[in-house]
Amino acid sequence: MTKYHQITVNNRQTGEKITTTVPEDNYILHSLEKQGHQLPFSCRNGACTSCAVRVLSGDIDQPEAIGLSPELKARGYALLCVSYAHSDMEVATQDEDEVYELQFGRFFARGKVRFGLPLDEE
Repeated sequence: MTKYHQITVNNRQTGEKITTTVPEDNYILHSLEKQGHQLPFSCRNGACTSCAVRVLSGDIDQPEAIGLSPELKARGYALLCVSYAHSDMEVATQDEDEVYELQFGRFFARGKVRFGLPLDEE
């Protein structure tokens, strides 16, 4: 028997607040879309940060969120396209550029990368 959880999404981009229930065994983004709600997304496979949210309360599982570092996951960020609700929860959408900067800005904001990514700066 499928469990359902109440989720509240504070969409910072539109000012809309969505409160509904989602099944525990379906991706949150997919469940919300099936109910007619529109939220930001792009790749739908956990690789980009378009659907990033900050978990304000509740328990979320995102085993396929390869687009978020363990540090950002620990700080409460999640990708709705590959996340499951495991309790009632509240989340707030994030600006994709903001999340990208949190994740990658430390690598590119300091000039040349000496090891790893080859940059054509010379």
